Amino acid sequence: MSKILAVFGATGQQGSSVIDHVLGDAELSREYKLRAIVRNVDSEKAKQLTAKGVEVVQGDTSDRASLEAALTGAHTVYIMTIVDFTPGVDDYTQEYNTAKTIADVSVAKGAAYLIFSTLPAPRAISGGKYTAVSAFDVKADAEQYIRSLSPKVQSAFVSLGSFMENWVAPGMLAPRPSADGSHYVLSRNQSAASLFPLIDAVGDVGKFVGAILAEPAKYDGVRLHVAQALYSFAEITELMSKSAGKKIVVDYVSTDEFRKSLPISGPVAEIFIEAFAYMDEFGYFGPETAKLVAADAPKARGRLATFEEYLERHPVRL
Repeated sequence: MSKILAVFGATGQQGSSVIDHVLGDAELSREYKLRAIVRNVDSEKAKQLTAKGVEVVQGDTSDRASLEAALTGAHTVYIMTIVDFTPGVDDYTQEYNTAKTIADVSVAKGAAYLIFSTLPAPRAISGGKYTAVSAFDVKADAEQYIRSLSPKVQSAFVSLGSFMENWVAPGMLAPRPSADGSHYVLSRNQSAASLFPLIDAVGDVGKFVGAILAEPAKYDGVRLHVAQALYSFAEITELMSKSAGKKIVVDYVSTDEFRKSLPISGPVAEIFIEAFAYMDEFGYFGPETAKLVAADAPKARGRLATFEEYLERHPVRL
């Protein structure tokens, strides 16, 4: 009998990647029956999942009763949480409690295995120098909570690199025209040599989760660092320039200059400011980032897309 794999964030980038990978894998699709947990079962994306043969159930992370119903019978649970930047909301506490509640309810309803989407911990890795990157630290802290569950439940962790999707998305961090209009500029408080572990989130996160699903005992307690490879800021802008057909350059600015350039301020702005500074000094996954990415990329269940290949399918629009 197939084991139920319950997936949070099923209509988003990560969750859809997990679902599509399992559906497309002959072995995993026999072993696991997919259950998508969504807030709105009548949404267009939810209907698309139903059309693929996925069980779609309603589950609201702020409603424990709905989670209990959604997780009944689940064997394995893929847990991902998102930060809430709504003004007045304590984003750290809200996200931590969400992860804790999902984990607690999963175990209470009999789940045997949890897979949690985590991130590195800048506060700990930097020895307390960088304390504002709450969107990263909260996931690292939630990971530690799941590891501490008693009685222990089997669990594995995927620590996600920088999404290739975010590099082509519009927004405040996108390339801006230079003053003379001759080229485009990416301003950061990072050097051109700063290294980013890139991953095609929609296409390839599921391949790392698939490796865990195929050999759960092997990966119990293990954290996989999810990236295809490391790319320097200079390499990224070179590939983006090729894709856009327009020159894009890195403009290294001081932290104060970068702060002034942002259209937002306050705690949310500080998350980005400190995250980039932390990466530049300590590395995305910490001092052993290169070693971790090189060791874990081959563990993915399938070939990973390079950034150049991703840009061929999703060209930069300026």
